[in-house]
Amino acid sequence: MNGIHDMGGMDGFGAVEPEEHEPVFHARWEGAVLAATRVMGAIGGWNIDQGRYGIELLPPNLYLTPYYRRWLERLEWGLVTYGYAGADEIAAGRALCPGKAPPRGRFTVDKVDRVTRRGTFTRETNSTAKFAIGDRVRARNLHPKGHTRLPRYVRGHAGVIERLHGCQVFPDSAAMGQGENPQWLYTVRFDGRELWGADADPTLAVSVEAFEPYLEALT
Repeated sequence: MNGIHDMGGMDGFGAVEPEEHEPVFHARWEGAVLAATRVMGAIGGWNIDQGRYGIELLPPNLYLTPYYRRWLERLEWGLVTYGYAGADEIAAGRALCPGKAPPRGRFTVDKVDRVTRRGTFTRETNSTAKFAIGDRVRARNLHPKGHTRLPRYVRGHAGVIERLHGCQVFPDSAAMGQGENPQWLYTVRFDGRELWGADADPTLAVSVEAFEPYLEALT
């Protein structure tokens, strides 16, 4: 979907100003939000793409708040959307009825090590890649209503395949509860002037990871 979250290529937000000696968390509640989010993934509450989609659904005034505030809003959205809490329970700050059993059961201390390591999204396939390294392609001008990992600023622009990553879980399907639907994943290199016109830095290039359904061949 198109929204405020797709900020690549946009301007007007000011300079990025890193905070010197920035702490991992600015407040204890931020760490609690991170922990709760990781637990919900570990017990199968929702997958990473469904979580990303939840953040994309935030209105601009909430999306532009600090990072972990966005995560908190997404966490509450996920708990309600996937049936683990009611909006009344979120408002009350406590359970008001028996909870829904998660697919992978309760989270216990012995599972901490596993959830700190990200698994693989590569999947076996009998299909062959449509494109090869060096092929010229165009990013499709897509505007889906659901989740997508194709940045808006490359849509409709031409680039060159520079790397193949095998078949991977397709986020557009996984986010919408439609299964993994594995697709070939590529790195596509776009010249800066192709993306931003003749005034762009001629030495600039941007490499984007793009799934096969996002691309079409250029002859």
